[in-house]
Amino acid sequence: MENNIMTLHEAIVKLLKEKGRAMTLSEIADAININKWYTKRDSSLITPFQIHGRTLNYSHLFRRQGSLVALIDQSFEGVERQIRTKKPPPKKATSKAVTSFTSLANKLMDKSNFKSAGKVDSEVPENPGLYCIRIKSPSALPEVFEKELRQREHNIIYIGKASRSLNRRFLNQELRARGHGTFFRSIGCVLGYKPPKGSLVNKKNKNNFKFRPEDEIKIIRWINENLIVNWIEYDREVIAIESGLILRYKPLLNLDGNPYALVRLRTLRSVCKQIANSEN
Repeated sequence: MENNIMTLHEAIVKLLKEKGRAMTLSEIADAININKWYTKRDSSLITPFQIHGRTLNYSHLFRRQGSLVALIDQSFEGVERQIRTKKPPPKKATSKAVTSFTSLANKLMDKSNFKSAGKVDSEVPENPGLYCIRIKSPSALPEVFEKELRQREHNIIYIGKASRSLNRRFLNQELRARGHGTFFRSIGCVLGYKPPKGSLVNKKNKNNFKFRPEDEIKIIRWINENLIVNWIEYDREVIAIESGLILRYKPLLNLDGNPYALVRLRTLRSVCKQIANSEN
């Protein structure tokens, strides 16, 4: 049973009034999860995607500008100024660049080009490029993540780039745990695996936790059975293109640059880092 002192949109209104400024979808989700003015029936965390939907549905209460949310009587001006000082605005895209992005996106996301993750080891090239990972059925994920993916109405769980080699980054690191793959760590966390306690204590990098070898085998087996993948070779502006793809498709497990990044995934990764860096 829900035991809320207010509805979700009332909690958003209260938060924005207290802050006195516009906030991003992720900021609002994080704050409401912390203060617990509103909780979900299944006790799962509020997501930026839910904030997105609720604020659009209550347009008489909220104003929207990209991933920013403000009350009807609030301005975006101060937040816009902060964003500009942190990062210069991108150059206006030419029609040629837009066409190139669209054609690359269409090629990468074409469902007919996807193959089982367990059958691509001999095919992934050494060249730079971009890759996309889909799941055959959302039901293969834990329930909370399954629900979130179904709300997004697609089966895309990760989009990434390989600045030097698709074989090294995408195949070996992300799908086969040979190195430090961001996606591999995330999917391992989602599936409930944890790194050995204290395994990063004597390491210089305190973020790149790894799972036990026997658990890596289980994660790879799950990947091979449940995921389909596609990639394109491309050697220019892969960072910018990856960012555009993440903004457009909002994959389930991308965190950086994703307006609907999952608070729950950040929390799971943080717990794994704490375990790997714990001396006790």
